[in-house]
Amino acid sequence: MAAPLRRHCDVHGPYAAARARAEVHRLVREALCAGSRVQQTVEDAATLVVSELVSNAVRHAGGACSLDLSLEPDGLDIDVSDPSPEPPRPRTTDATSEGGRGWAIVTRLASELTVHSDERGKTVHAHIDQVR
Repeated sequence: MAAPLRRHCDVHGPYAAARARAEVHRLVREALCAGSRVQQTVEDAATLVVSELVSNAVRHAGGACSLDLSLEPDGLDIDVSDPSPEPPRPRTTDATSEGGRGWAIVTRLASELTVHSDERGKTVHAHIDQVR
């Protein structure tokens, strides 16, 4: 792959997570057209990670966020930015709990996970390794 492929979109509302998942699939198709194959496990992991991060941003940070994807030689970078400076808070769950498992899923699938907050909000960065 010569140069990283990138996608950006602003998402909001009830279909934000679906739009984010579609962006992952578009990026993977663009990579294939450019001669690079993204492993199915990487695409699946990235799809789940963007779905969780975007859903949480929309639910907990005002209803809108932006998604940036970048396919790098070593994997796929995901950045979800929203206007709330509050970091994600893992919840304690049990077998009867509804919800609250998203952050644990993201931490398991991402090889790198950081949160950067400032006066404009926060960006959650996740990296999915190409070799899975």
